[in-house]
Parts: sequence; structure tokens; C-alpha cells
Amino acid sequence: MTAAAPTAKRRSSPATRGGPSLNGIMWPRPRITSAGPGRPPESWTVFAFSPTESILASSVPVSPYQLFVGVDIAAATATAAWLVPGGAPTRPSTIEQTPAGFAALERHLLATGHAPGVILVAMEATGSYWITLATTLVQAGFAVSVVNPAQAHHFAKALLKRAKTDAIDAQTLAQLAALLQPTPWAPPPPVWHELQQRLAQRDALQSMQRQVANQLHALEQGPVVVAPVRARMEALIATLADQLAAVDAEIAAALQHDESWAAAARRLQSIPGIGLITAGWLLVATLNFTICDSPEAATAYAGLAPQPRQSGTSVRGRPQIGHTGHARLRTALYLAPLSAAQHNPVIKPFYERLRAAGKPMKVARCAAARKLLHLAWAIGRSGQPFDPAYAQPPSQRVAA
Repeated sequence: MTAAAPTAKRRSSPATRGGPSLNGIMWPRPRITSAGPGRPPESWTVFAFSPTESILASSVPVSPYQLFVGVDIAAATATAAWLVPGGAPTRPSTIEQTPAGFAALERHLLATGHAPGVILVAMEATGSYWITLATTLVQAGFAVSVVNPAQAHHFAKALLKRAKTDAIDAQTLAQLAALLQPTPWAPPPPVWHELQQRLAQRDALQSMQRQVANQLHALEQGPVVVAPVRARMEALIATLADQLAAVDAEIAAALQHDESWAAAARRLQSIPGIGLITAGWLLVATLNFTICDSPEAATAYAGLAPQPRQSGTSVRGRPQIGHTGHARLRTALYLAPLSAAQHNPVIKPFYERLRAAGKPMKVARCAAARKLLHLAWAIGRSGQPFDPAYAQPPSQRVAA
């Protein structure tokens, strides 16, 4: 007797849960069946892909979602496609990036017969175009995951998708949501917006100030300097300096709008080498240390963890920090050791020991930045101010 062809849905024994099918992978349905003696508690289904899209998966937990939506974000529009577990993506539809368009998308999703709480929407963090739609959907009760564009790009490559259109990207994001079920995103608190926009504007003002200062320096090297041109440049530099001072005052005032963030900023500034601006970027980038569960995770998030590059016997690359992670947080932490290496009682001996061992300055500064981030994470999570004698025995702490 020949074996029967595999069906679209079947139950699996504990030994075969999560194993690959002929043309797809084992995928959990979003409901849990009543378990009995010798009966598995989950109900599994084959999540069918084309042969070129087959992915091998290990054991996958029961999904709380019944509909997976992918949204490809553009400046003025958004393209959405969705699928149910075991189904194929729907034909994509495009909406305008307006309140009316967001309301239309909500109606389309609710018309599928699923409640907002069991619908997972995945979208890429494309510039700043995604924030309003994501916030609107979360406020309406939908689960929203905001994925790194690099993750979506490599997921599409894993599926051997060579074409790229808004419709294809939306369908791919729906498949990514169904397969990976990325962690839901939550809108940041109001104080985050108050700080993030001012910190970003401060960077822009500083960049303009340096640009005009360089132009003035170049102007003064010529044999003839037109006085009105110089006067306008000097006035512009003075105006930018006044605006920078105003932004710094606003950043300090904005922190007072949220007591927990204000207290965290005070604790961070108790660390020698961390000032108001560095503390602000630490709080903004990590959402007051709520998105990193460990100092190692925070180091990787900032892009300060050395990445090994080895393969076989021929590739023996030197570990490097690379260019991934939160670039602005990495910059703030890389600049902070300039002061911490001179005044911080924990960072200074650590930095000097690395330099005495022959480490290049950049390597030592990156290592000092990692250690400074570990200190900041510990102080941000513990609620205690900086204590340079914390790790010393009580007798030595009293003597110090």
C-alpha cells in the first residue's frame, strides 16, 4: 500500500512537532485544544510555502494570533496584505497615510472577522513614516511589531524573492509576522517625544554651527574679506549658540515632566563622565532602560559588542564593533570616555590599564564605553546613584 499524500492539516505527535513537511513547516494554530491522556495540547497545521520558500523550523510555540498582517510603509501611502495560519497572503491593498486611510485599514482588518487583539501587524521602521500608523493601530487594540528593515530584507532573501515591489514587500512582511511573530511594539511615553526631538535638533544645530564656523575660518584665509559677509557669518554663529543654550534648557525642563525619567537622569549624571546630553540619549535610546534585559543586551543594542569573524581555517578576521546598532547612542558613549578616563574612578584605571597593555586608543575607548554603559545600565535599573566603592568590602568602603 502506498503512503497517502500529506493533507493540509494534521495532528502531530510530540516527536514530530515543529518538523518540516514536504513543502513547508509545522505551524501551530492559534487555539489550544483540550488536552487528554496521550493527547498533545496543541493543534498543528502545515504552513505551506512554495518549494523555493521552504524554511526549516524547530519547535514553535502556540500562537495567540489568528491573523498576520504585513504593511509596507512609504512616505504618502501604505500597502497591506494579510494571511491566516496555513493560508496564502491576500492581494495587497494600498491606503493613504492619513487618518481616513488608517480608519479604512482598520475597517478592512475588522471585516475579516477577527478581533483586534488577535491580529498581529508587522511593518518596517522606515524613517519616521511608520510612527503615526503604528501608534494609531496600537491605540485601536491591534498588536503591532516594528521590525528592523535589515531583518525584513534578509528574510525576503531567505525566501529567494528577487523582485521587490510594495505589494511583494507587504506579503513578505505578513509571512515574517506569521513565522517569527516578533515582539509587539508599544508607543513611547510623551516625555520620550519631548526629549528625542530636542536632542535631535541639538545635533542639527551643532552641525550647522560647525559648518558655518568652518566657512568663516576658510573665508578669513583669503587676501580680501568682505566685512558684511563676515558679519553675517558671525551673527549666524551667535544665533546658533543662543538656540543651543535654549535647547539645553528645554531638555532639562522636559525631563521634569516625568518623575521616573527625571530621577533616572539625576542618577546617570552622578557617574563622572556622563552629563545631561549623554544621560538624555541613554534614556531616549533605551526607553529608560526598559528595552534591554541585561547590560550585554544593551551593549549589543548600542553596537559596541565586538563581532567575531571566523570560518573554517581560512577566515580569521579581527573582531570589530561594525556599524550596526543605535548609532547616536554609540557616538555618545564613545565620546563620554574622554572625560570619564580622567575623572571616573572606575573607568580611569581600566582605561589606563588597557593603554599600558598596548591597546590602541580607539580599542581602549570602545572598551571604556562598554564599561560605562554597563555602569549606566546597572544604575538605571537599580535606582541607586553611582558609588565608586560599591564592589569593595565594607571595611575598605568606610576607610575610603
